[in-house]
Amino acid sequence: MRSIARTMLIIAAVSATPAFADEQYKVDAVHSSVVFRVKHMGVSYCYGRFNKVSGTFHLDELNPAESTLDVSVDVSSIDTANEKRDEHLRKADFFDAEKFPTIRFQGTKVSRNNAGTFKVDGNLTLHGVTRPVTVEIEATGSGKGTLGETRSGLEGIFSIRRSEFGMDQMIGPVADDVRLMVSLEGIRQ
Repeated sequence: MRSIARTMLIIAAVSATPAFADEQYKVDAVHSSVVFRVKHMGVSYCYGRFNKVSGTFHLDELNPAESTLDVSVDVSSIDTANEKRDEHLRKADFFDAEKFPTIRFQGTKVSRNNAGTFKVDGNLTLHGVTRPVTVEIEATGSGKGTLGETRSGLEGIFSIRRSEFGMDQMIGPVADDVRLMVSLEGIRQ
């Protein structure tokens, strides 16, 4: 009897898991975040964020191969809580925002890791260089918004080496390894 009850609970839990099948979500920039951290002088982390993020995603939990993810960041929206540093980061020494105004990640393949987490292979374009990157994402939830719209969330944390994207100025004082934390909230279209 317990095994039947357990089986029923598992079926109910799987059925209650949002599948997002055939649902495209537009990134809600107000409720999404792209945060980074990089070590400074080998002693502490400097944190920053990009304030303008856009894109779409579609996570099909039942058939992950049908999922899509396309996210863009406006480089000029960098914000480290220090305007002088932000201006320097926008210049040619780092992001060269005038020449390369957008950072973009386009998922090419999505597969399931385990319950609620997925592996996304894709191409990251940064500083005019496109390289393959793998990101583990978590489906963080879904539900109704205050206006009755359907919302869904994803989060991914991954690291890159900025030198692999041609951003090799000041390596040493500013670390090569950069950790990115991306939290997306989307509105179903």
